[in-house]
Amino acid sequence: MLIKRKSIEKEESSRPARKPKYAPVTLSEQEGVRYLHFGTEWVQGAMRIRKPNWPELEYAQQMMAWMLWLPQPRHIAQLGLGTATLTKFCYTSFPQASVTAVELNPAVITICESMFKLPPNDARLQVLEMDALDYVNDPANAGTLDALQVDLYDATARGPVLDTAEFYQACANCLNDDGIMTVNLFGDHPSYARNTKAIKFAFAQVICLPPVHDGNVIAIAFKRQRTIDLEALKLRAAEIVAATKLPAKSWVKGLAAA
Repeated sequence: MLIKRKSIEKEESSRPARKPKYAPVTLSEQEGVRYLHFGTEWVQGAMRIRKPNWPELEYAQQMMAWMLWLPQPRHIAQLGLGTATLTKFCYTSFPQASVTAVELNPAVITICESMFKLPPNDARLQVLEMDALDYVNDPANAGTLDALQVDLYDATARGPVLDTAEFYQACANCLNDDGIMTVNLFGDHPSYARNTKAIKFAFAQVICLPPVHDGNVIAIAFKRQRTIDLEALKLRAAEIVAATKLPAKSWVKGLAAA
């Protein structure tokens, strides 16, 4: 019996690893906006066709709230490519910065290149086909990021697919001492409390902006404790509005409410 069992294990280990199964990548368009779906009605990202580098959805704009504290980032990363909204905006808005995007599903990368104006990789841009968990656990990435944007949802789009304290601790380890992480959460769902608890375990300070109309809640997590100087942030928000047209003044109002 032992010999037979060993032979079975050997046979199984020699089989090629199965490729993971992904939900189908589908598109829709309405009123000049192209949407990405994973085979369901849930929107995974959007692009206004005439403004391909603009963050169309409000929650995506709020994911840039780290700009209030980090005016000149050197390395920005996104976990979850979506429609490449954050990747494109960071790439075009911060010409001095390196931008890395991590996406597990190769079909998402392909559709972003063909339908969402994702530029090719170059000296500043890296789109990596890999598991976000592997990326944050890679010792080579420790302390390398100024800003990390986490938007990891499956086809049901109701809760992040990575949500443990260990995952968020690995995210924190990728940031430098002044680093900031933003995370897209879904406020009206059991996953919200679980994620906020895990993020607070891993980060020195966490602030959640008020939910947007679709129910998304953006958590801002700081590697180190910061004083929230609302007057200084208002001045910085005005600079952001002038430079990018992002609604940064509303972020400061959200911070004051939080």
